[in-house]
This record gives sequence, structure tokens and C-alpha cells, in this order.
Amino acid sequence: MARGDTIAGLDIGTTKTCAVIASNGPAGLEIIGVGEAPSLGMRKGVVTDLEETVRSIEIATERAERMAGIHVSHVYVGVTGEHVNSTNNHAVVAVAGEAREVGASDIRRVVDASKIISLAADRQIIHALPRHFTIDGQDGVADPIGMSGGRLEVDTHIVTGGSTFITNVLKCVSRAGLEPIGIVFEPLASSAATLLPEEKHIGVVLLDIGGGTTDIAVYSGGGLVHSGTIPVGGNILTNDIALGLKTTFAEAENLKRTYGSGAAKADADDGVIFAVKSLDGRGSREVSGGQLRSIVLPRILELFRMAKDNVAAHVARDHMLGEVVITGGGAHLRNIDETAMECFNLPVRIGVPSTVAGLTDAVKQPEFATAVGLVLFGSRGDGTPQRRTGSATGVLTKMTSWFGSIWT
Repeated sequence: MARGDTIAGLDIGTTKTCAVIASNGPAGLEIIGVGEAPSLGMRKGVVTDLEETVRSIEIATERAERMAGIHVSHVYVGVTGEHVNSTNNHAVVAVAGEAREVGASDIRRVVDASKIISLAADRQIIHALPRHFTIDGQDGVADPIGMSGGRLEVDTHIVTGGSTFITNVLKCVSRAGLEPIGIVFEPLASSAATLLPEEKHIGVVLLDIGGGTTDIAVYSGGGLVHSGTIPVGGNILTNDIALGLKTTFAEAENLKRTYGSGAAKADADDGVIFAVKSLDGRGSREVSGGQLRSIVLPRILELFRMAKDNVAAHVARDHMLGEVVITGGGAHLRNIDETAMECFNLPVRIGVPSTVAGLTDAVKQPEFATAVGLVLFGSRGDGTPQRRTGSATGVLTKMTSWFGSIWT
């Protein structure tokens, strides 16, 4: 835990800002406060209006504090955007000490060595996450502490971001009266809240569909092999609906949530008729579910195609992937999982926060995955090897390998 018995996370999105407060209860980490506010000063992970962003942070934090009954001053902050990139690196060190037993200092040294990469002056490392270790040629070691050997190697997933973009986000947090104690790339936070250890071990693609971006995290063999962002999110669907049906953005958002469908094939809902307000709000006209689906579907297919191409470009063919998990606000679009299943040729499920206590039904929703994950990811840190628990035997029989079809 950080800062005593409480820890807070702040997810500053394109459409909403969400603050979550957790405490260390008898059963472990427990959510005690959640607050939301409209976000008007961010676009695709980048600050576009400093004052509006500060205001949304203040409102969301105040609401979370009111629910929790406490005041927080330190937060873990989620960051995203096209400026965030990732790469994998390898490093080797000699095990120190006459006993030739791997200790915490050896772990720190080899991870620090893996951070030595070519980095532009305007970029900074956000995370250096060990994927697995190797001791004297024995690879696949998850936690080498206490093991004997003379040569320690690590494969590390390194996430970097644009310093200017990150600084502007942290400036907003500071102006809102909060001290950032850590930054977390948002799909990693969402993964902490929605993915099981078995899924990470067998292979899973997480798609966090937000308002302005879709964040991607790919796990295989228990470690993170790729993470990134594509510049397409739920807002572009809303914009297409507004343009296609000649209505306001607010009305289009309501139509998307109420009648929208990402189904790839016609169904009974195509015949549903509903009224759409005109741009001036004085009149309306009737539109069918099929007309709305014809506007939404091309963008959904484009999103999945971009995500699939992104994964194929960065994940080696020999990594087995068994599932796709969709989370974020975009996961609410009806039938989006069925279309994703057809696009990726993999089982698909909707990911909701489920790995922490104190969650009410209102918080057990895909759009809260990042905010809840921030307190989980932040509380345990990102540089310490986590011991894998549970068995993947039962899951293996239910999942399908990717067979390399994503690269065709």
C-alpha cells in the first residue's frame, strides 16, 4: 500500500474523469470511494484545455472523497495516447556475492541494465516490466530471488512516453491539489483489474476502448509482450452517427448507447424504429436499427482491423494467444464481442473489474476498469516479480491458439 492505509487512482479520459479510493481492509485492498466528472479538456490522452482538465479532476476527486469519507492528497495517474510506445529489451548481469544467490539487489541491477535503450531527449521511461528471468541458461524463471547461479538475465517490457505530454497531465493533477506518486500506462491498469493470471499465462489480447483511443495490451507466458494505443475510440462512432443522421452529438451518443449495435450481420433489432431529433431540436424523424447499424459497423470493423494489425506488427508468431478481452466504455456496444470474435477468430469476453473487494454493481462496469486497476497496479508496484498462482490446466482445454491466422 502507499501513503498509509489508503491509495487513490485517477483516470483522466477523453469523455470522463474517474477517481477511485481504496483502503487496506481485512480481505485486502477494498474500494471505498468512486467519483466521476465529465472530461472536456482532454483529447486522445493529450491535454487540450488545462483549466477544464483541472476542474474535472477536482470534481471527480471531491465526489470520491465524499463517498469514502476521507481526504486524499496522493494519486496514481493513468496516461495514454499515441505518444506512448513500447519495446522489449534484454540484459545480463553477474550475480553478486560469494554465495552466488540471487537477491533483490541483483534484480534491481539487471532491470536497471535493461532500461539502457536509445531514447530521444523528449521521451521518458514509464515502466520497465520484467517478463521473465534466466539463470545460467535456465529460462522461464518468474521469481529468481533465492535461486543459485552466476549469470542473471532478464527480458523486460519497456514503456516510454512523450515527456511534454506527461508533464502537462501531471501539471493538471498538481493544480488540482493532488500529488502524483506514480504514472501508469492505462491498458496495464485495465489488465490488473480484469485479467486472470491464467489468461496472461496462456495468452490474451486486451482492448480497452475509451472515448478517444483504444489501448492494447498483449500477454503471453505470464508476461507483457506488447502494449500500445490506436487513435480510434467510441467518440468517433458518435461523430459518425451525428453526421449520418444529421443530429447533435449528444443525441447521437444517446442513440449509440440505447440502440447501437456492432453486429456484423442483420438481426431482429434492425427492424426497430425510433425517433431522432433534428439538429435544431424542433423536429424529429424516424430511423431504423438497421440504418444505425450500417453507420456503426464500418467503424467497429476499422477499429478491430487497426488493433489486429497493431498486434500482428509487434507480437511474434510463436506467441500463442487464446482470447480477446474487451473493456472500457466501448465494451457496452451491443454485440461488439460477437463481431470481435469473427475478426480475431478467437474467443471474446467483456472485461469488468473483478479482482478487488468493495465493488458495487455500479462500479463493476467496463468503463471503470482503468480507474480500479490504477489502485491495484500502483499498490503492488511494477518492478517486483509477482509469483504466479492458480492452475491453467482447466483453461487450456477451453481456449484456442491463434495458429498465426492474425498475420494473414
